Amino acid sequence: MKKYGTLLVADDNAAVLTAMQYLLEGTFEQILTTTNPDNILALMAQNPTDLVLLDMNFSLGVNDGSEGLFWLRAIRKKHPQTPVVLMTAYSDVNLAVKGLKNGASDFITKPWDNDDLIRKLKDVLDMQNEIVSLDEMEQEHIRCTIDRCHGNLTKAAELLGITRQTLYNKMKRLS
Repeated sequence: MKKYGTLLVADDNAAVLTAMQYLLEGTFEQILTTTNPDNILALMAQNPTDLVLLDMNFSLGVNDGSEGLFWLRAIRKKHPQTPVVLMTAYSDVNLAVKGLKNGASDFITKPWDNDDLIRKLKDVLDMQNEIVSLDEMEQEHIRCTIDRCHGNLTKAAELLGITRQTLYNKMKRLS
């Protein structure tokens, strides 16, 4: 079975972290855990992290998700390519929407269904690998435009809104 890279789980409950380690050890090569969200960015700086599973509430008596949203924004700012899945015991559609609008890849409620949790984490990482670079997109767009113009570079450049020389330079660079 294919194992995914490194997962960082941040949750204030040590029992949740232990459960995650047992549940996900067959899915991930490495599982990092922390009960203190202040350690998240340092752990990510020390260990290339493929995915973060982030609790929404860390302080006793706080259940509005603001801590999780704060750390989500901090992670996205420092590591914009690393997907973050939010997790909370206080499921609230508005909180989930806020998290997704702030860049979360998915949202999981506690208690979780083991199979569903694993599937969601795998899906997030699989989708991450399907992202096409801008250069690849540009190359494909240029190729399609040239094909549409039956190889006529002057016409293709005109359709693309660039000069023939710019088109030629892009073709050279992208080849």
